[in-house]
Amino acid sequence: MKVTKNAVDDLNMTVSIVLDKDDWAEPRKKKLNEYRRTAEIRGFRRGMAPMSLIEKIHGGQALAEVVNKLVTDSLNQFIEDNKLNLIGEPLPSEKQSDNNWEDPDTFAFDFDLAVAPEVNLTVTADDKIPFYTVTVTKEALKEYKHGLLKQYGQLESAEASKEDDFVIADFVSGEQKIDGAYVALRSMPDEVKKEFVGLKKGDTKQVDIVRTFPNEADRAAMFHVKKEELDTLPAVWTMTVNDVKTFVDAPLTQATFDQVFGEGSCKDEAEFDAKVKERLQADYVRESDYRYMIDAKEYLINKADIQLPDAFMKRWIKTANEDKFTMEQIEAEYDLFAKDFRWNMIRTKIMKDQDLKVSKDDLMKQALSMASYQFAMYGMQNVPEEHLTKYAEQLLGDRQQAERIVEHVEDDLVLSWVRKTATLETKKISLEKLRELTK
Repeated sequence: MKVTKNAVDDLNMTVSIVLDKDDWAEPRKKKLNEYRRTAEIRGFRRGMAPMSLIEKIHGGQALAEVVNKLVTDSLNQFIEDNKLNLIGEPLPSEKQSDNNWEDPDTFAFDFDLAVAPEVNLTVTADDKIPFYTVTVTKEALKEYKHGLLKQYGQLESAEASKEDDFVIADFVSGEQKIDGAYVALRSMPDEVKKEFVGLKKGDTKQVDIVRTFPNEADRAAMFHVKKEELDTLPAVWTMTVNDVKTFVDAPLTQATFDQVFGEGSCKDEAEFDAKVKERLQADYVRESDYRYMIDAKEYLINKADIQLPDAFMKRWIKTANEDKFTMEQIEAEYDLFAKDFRWNMIRTKIMKDQDLKVSKDDLMKQALSMASYQFAMYGMQNVPEEHLTKYAEQLLGDRQQAERIVEHVEDDLVLSWVRKTATLETKKISLEKLRELTK
């Protein structure tokens, strides 16, 4: 057996493995004996079939298994002996030798390997990373407060419909009737919406339902049919208004204070305003922290200037994903993949160099944060702690979610260390400009 290495460049190499008949003949004979001992062939007792018959039935399979094992073991041993830190897995070279499996003698195999580059990176106070801060303005506070009150508001009857209101109406066309349908004016096309403004209880109107409700899923739900049955509906219906509903902000009462911030958290509007400002400022801090995360990663990636074996990695991505993606698709997304790959290498190096460890408490804290955020997306702000904890434990029990949580915690640990070590160049900025940077 002969294993040779051909260095293409600093990151790429080709490893050639040549097997002579002396390498594979004896292992193949042993493999065929294994087949013979377990073979059940009609006309022969178990294990007594002639070797010529076993050779005929299993010869090719035995050869393939033996050669594959010899090549795999040799390649793994080469990687271990040379202490290679590889990217991905070895790939068969695109240009292979022609091996004769029908009349075998010598086999030759070539593999492409890519070595992970070393990450040369230090972070000191000389490194300067921007950090943007946003001040809470009176206008922003007023708008945020209005948004909170609107979020906790409710529908009430109104005299006449406005652009963001709902109309509860009956629809009739011939013998067909739909009672008490909720019609959201805000969902209508602009050119149609104005025709529904000013409607009052008892008003009737001829409605072209395709023009008025262009979204097929919404139209099907409103008229209680399947989407494929929409063509069977009449085009024009008579709509009679039963009620007009408008969304009214929650009142500034103790019940609202308790609902928004928790029972007893504030007792009057002044304390409520202080809580609103506190939450808004926390939102701004999160947006500033998010922007810092982007800028810090970008700075470190640029400073490390890690060179990657791009051609190999594109082939590896295609192979690892079992050709689910075309090379054109991989090319289109490769820059983002390579950027994430470089960041993962940097994060791993800093974690190791600074002996940063992920604790169970870190994981649970992050899982609780994710759980709280997901509940908040559905308007559930004050979920009991036991429910949050249970859901967080479910997230940690899911392998894919757990990997995301670990990655997030590692990011936080590394970026927190960088934040303490590098120099932050604090810059004041408006919220609008900060969000423009993050687009």
